[in-house]
Amino acid sequence: MGVRTARWRGSGRDAGMTTAEYAIGTVAACAFAAVLYRVVTSGTVSGAVSELLDRALHAV
Repeated sequence: MGVRTARWRGSGRDAGMTTAEYAIGTVAACAFAAVLYRVVTSGTVSGAVSELLDRALHAV
């Protein structure tokens, strides 16, 4: 087996994520994004950001 073949087969190491790991990672990222979206668009956070922007604009 040559160097090129050993490199192609990954030479016994994990070369990266498998399709199932990509799917789980994608679902986890989407779930985190959904939770983050809900937090950012909540009334409390929206009001705090609005108040912060008002204070910053009136300070000038």
